Amino acid sequence: MNNAQSQHIGIVQHDGWLEPFEEAIRGRHDHALWKIGQLTQNGERTLSEFASGYLYYGLHKTRNGWVFREWAPNAVDIYLIGDFNNWQESPNFRCHRVEGTGNWELELPKDAIKHGDLYKMSVHWAGGQGERIPAWCQRVVQDENTKIFSAQVWQPARSYSWKVKDFQPNKDPLLIYECHIGMGQDEEKVGTYKEFKDKVLPRVVKDGYNCIQIMAIQEHPYYGSFGYHVSSFFAPSSRFGTPEELKSLIDAAHKQGLAVIMDIVHSHAVKNEVEGLGNLAGDPNQYFYPGDKHEHPAWDSLCFDYGKDDVIHFLLSNCKYWLEEFKFDGFRFDGVTSMLFYSHGLGEAFTNYAYYFNGHQDDNAICYLTLANKLIHEVNPHAITIAEDVSGMPGLAASFEDGGYGFDYRLAMNIPDYWIKTIKEQSDEEWRMSGIFWETTNRRYDEKTISYCESHDQALVGDKTIIFRLIDADMYWHFSKGRENEMVHRGIALHKMIRLVTASTINGGYLNFMGNEFGHPEWIDFPREGNGWSYKYARRQWHLVDDKNLCYHWLGDFDREMLATIKTVDKFQQTPVVEIWYNDGDQVLAYSRGNLVFVFNFSPNRSFTDYGFLVPNGSYNVVLNTDAKEFGGNGLADDSVQHDTNYDPLYDKDGKGWLKLYIPARSAVVLRKQ
Repeated sequence: MNNAQSQHIGIVQHDGWLEPFEEAIRGRHDHALWKIGQLTQNGERTLSEFASGYLYYGLHKTRNGWVFREWAPNAVDIYLIGDFNNWQESPNFRCHRVEGTGNWELELPKDAIKHGDLYKMSVHWAGGQGERIPAWCQRVVQDENTKIFSAQVWQPARSYSWKVKDFQPNKDPLLIYECHIGMGQDEEKVGTYKEFKDKVLPRVVKDGYNCIQIMAIQEHPYYGSFGYHVSSFFAPSSRFGTPEELKSLIDAAHKQGLAVIMDIVHSHAVKNEVEGLGNLAGDPNQYFYPGDKHEHPAWDSLCFDYGKDDVIHFLLSNCKYWLEEFKFDGFRFDGVTSMLFYSHGLGEAFTNYAYYFNGHQDDNAICYLTLANKLIHEVNPHAITIAEDVSGMPGLAASFEDGGYGFDYRLAMNIPDYWIKTIKEQSDEEWRMSGIFWETTNRRYDEKTISYCESHDQALVGDKTIIFRLIDADMYWHFSKGRENEMVHRGIALHKMIRLVTASTINGGYLNFMGNEFGHPEWIDFPREGNGWSYKYARRQWHLVDDKNLCYHWLGDFDREMLATIKTVDKFQQTPVVEIWYNDGDQVLAYSRGNLVFVFNFSPNRSFTDYGFLVPNGSYNVVLNTDAKEFGGNGLADDSVQHDTNYDPLYDKDGKGWLKLYIPARSAVVLRKQ
């Protein structure tokens, strides 16, 4: 590296195509440094100390009673109303404004309220009044009959006692099981934290995943929003149980070696005014951008004003709250693309680097995301942060010191899009190995990714999972053993191969949405008016994979063995993927990773005998075969045979020889060098 190169900021050193935009990259970096200095009073306090608003705001029990605080600068009067005063404004429950601030405060004696009481704020502003749930409240419940949401005093006699004190995630590699508590049960109902702990966690552990990513934790008024229209950011959803039951679930996961990350929504908020932040105190812009940036045009929601210190305080405190109070191990940040761009990424092509530095980016949001990552890793150095971004913004998962935004990983969202496009638009004979290898290994040098074939997005009503794209309605009639037709055989074979090539080429982690590992049938459709408020499709039918008379368990068994095979290589995600061979005409692909060799024959109708690859000299044994009968395959190859390389004087000086294999059509095999 010459002196000129060494003076470049890190992400520019790693990618010379960013050099024309280095000034903008440095400007964003310097903006974050300036903001950190401002919020920490130039080092007089830490970012973590700044982000402790949840300890000040909201309702808290004190030595002498209770104290309630809320930030509502536009209010002229605030009362607490609830079970304790017949929901009427009364002088004893009138808050007072803290002089010189936008904060309101109320101190109450011990016997004024009690655990379990329901309450709200009655907020007055110039020209109006309304009942509101406090922004910082940590418990919200819905009345089963009236469907009305209220805050709830939550101070149980005994606080939860953590059994696992200092958990550290296993990131070698990170194997994520994306899940939803409510739809995690077989019954047609809303599942609970306790049921998930007792019934689903053991499955996840047995299947070999080491992390669960939980959706819909933050309270949301509409169950069918999948948790993405949040109303109460500090309240774990009560429809699944109590805060203590959520803590018990996380504790149990840690005890079994599972990290727990949550899908955190800081990209927007629900419009609701009574339940949410939409108009807390007569100022609709208290938390949100004014004018044209106020509403998200596609999501029917409100966009946070990341330029306000009080909003940054709210959101950073939210990150710390979930880490400290519930011991989550990190976050998958939803809707990052929407935050980064004024256009929210809608209609953008992102075909060249100029799209990332053309002045259409929200520098306030970029600064917030950078600060969030700094804070999260300050609170927990072992924490995991993942960015959901479709734009490919450079530096998103690069370190802050290198000029990046500090995420640990970014979702490889190109991969599921590629599989959907391939399955939909190409015949099996047209699948190109060069394209498969490129899409699964195409990532930035200095950023780690989470690869996946499909997530919850592809399972939602209106879309299709991979298994349904491959088999469609034949799943209903031909998924019993002995009744499979050619469509089912094809689908089962490709389902396994698609997963194997995606999981084996990771450079950070792999993600699966619950049930997809065994080809869960049908889409996800939450109860709504259009389906008669049915839970039929808002559940996971575990009985299908448990039934050995059906084909589902073949896919689930393969998924488990696939992960076990990957975990035999130490530091798998850091081990280079070495291309051995690809031939688009034959539809054959081979690559190695450590002492494992992965060979794929995607041809639907051509099997090959003695197909040769140059590999390091030695003996190789089959450790996984998608075509094995135990995984619903044909069992055409003898996997007990040891494969020795054949000598070739042209390549022997390089320590290589020819590995000759029989590879049946539409199958893949993994071999280990002895």
